[in-house]
Amino acid sequence: MSGDNQPLPIRQSTTMTDEAVPDIDPATTAGLLAERLQAWKHAVGYLEDYVGAVEKVHKAHSKEYEKVLKTISHPLKEGAHFDQGLGGVAGFFENMRVNTQAMINSNAETEKTLKGSVLPILERLHKEIKAKHKEVTHGAEKGAKEIEKARNTTQKHIELLGQHTAAFESTGGKMTPNDDPYVIQRGVLHRLNKQVIEENNHRNDLINIQDGFKAFEAHVIQTVQSAIDGLNQVAGGQAEKTRVLYTDMLGAAQKIPPDFEWNGFLNRDGHRLVDPNEAPRSVEQLVFPNQNHNATKALIEGSLERKSRNKLSWGTQSGYYVVTPSKYLHEFKDDDNLRHDPKPELSIYLPDSVIGAPSGEKFHLKGKDKSKSFSSKLAGTSELHFQAHSAAEAQKWYDAIRVAAGATGAAYESQPSSANNSVSEAKKPSLNTAAATAAGKEQEAGITGGDTVTSPTEISPSVTRQGTLKAGSSADEKKTATGA
Repeated sequence: MSGDNQPLPIRQSTTMTDEAVPDIDPATTAGLLAERLQAWKHAVGYLEDYVGAVEKVHKAHSKEYEKVLKTISHPLKEGAHFDQGLGGVAGFFENMRVNTQAMINSNAETEKTLKGSVLPILERLHKEIKAKHKEVTHGAEKGAKEIEKARNTTQKHIELLGQHTAAFESTGGKMTPNDDPYVIQRGVLHRLNKQVIEENNHRNDLINIQDGFKAFEAHVIQTVQSAIDGLNQVAGGQAEKTRVLYTDMLGAAQKIPPDFEWNGFLNRDGHRLVDPNEAPRSVEQLVFPNQNHNATKALIEGSLERKSRNKLSWGTQSGYYVVTPSKYLHEFKDDDNLRHDPKPELSIYLPDSVIGAPSGEKFHLKGKDKSKSFSSKLAGTSELHFQAHSAAEAQKWYDAIRVAAGATGAAYESQPSSANNSVSEAKKPSLNTAAATAAGKEQEAGITGGDTVTSPTEISPSVTRQGTLKAGSSADEKKTATGA
């Protein structure tokens, strides 16, 4: 058959430069633009969150500054020490209270202004972007659906054309009018035209959207700039106001003269302060009860040399000795009452002691140390050997010790009053009688030695810190010798 020698039909490729049904997604451009709007919406959302956070910060600052104000809300403790007028410390703290209250109000006003003026700008812009996004996505979806529908129709006719062109070769051209490839081919062109129209319309819509994006984004930028300008005016203005308030505090502090408070204090309480022009106190000028009581006046006092009680020691050592109305012979290191507390190194109770008659500048005394010191516990009763500066001075010490040992009261005064000499003479014990008794009972009176020497008729030496006695009358200083 002739038909067996004919070649098999083949599909003819289109002669169009572009594919009739492109593979690209028509929603790609629209999707990109929609995604860009989404990015703008999120950016504006960030700004909303930022301004909202700043608003909350100022609200919190207002409450925190209330705590700050509370720290200085109470009056100053011991406030009477400060001048209550302006220009001083009290005025400075009042300035701090006023300025801190202004900071509280400023932060509260800033919070309200941000919430009522700046945030609404960004909220409206957010809604505009959201509406634009909806417009783009809905318009693009509608155009894409129309294009997809037209392309599907065109694709069906192209496939139909392929079927009938293949059948045309196999049937030898015997077809119905509707199956004629020519007619079908014209139908494909018709549908391609409708498809291209839909594609071009969609393209024009996208171009219009793209062109509108430039203006819309400019609007977005300008709106953001307006919001940030408002933020700067409100929050930045508040920050500047805070700086001014702190500067005012600094000025109030710097205006206080360095001597303002001290001068005011002197005016108010200067009479209670120490007068630098007054002479300093001295012990010699002080008076206290019983200061001049007879029991406090030494019968005789001064420096003497004493041989050490230690048998291994050589020579003598100087000390300050005092015979008191309490009938004690005290030994001190010196006559200084100021550097250290004067405590007796040695205390001999004279009525229980035995005194030997002086031999030139020397005399001795045997008794027990009652000072309760460590050395007194070791020594027990011991014999003390003294050496005065002169024989006359040794005699005075001997007389004073003898009177203290044999009398019941303070019979020997170191500084008698001349106006009461007659009275003193009447009250003094008779030393002659005591001496006579001492001659008969030597050990009982506590006197040892050769001749018994009575004290002067009037013993009134003036005792000095150097242990010397002022000379009395020559008659008072003579010895009265008794029979051996």
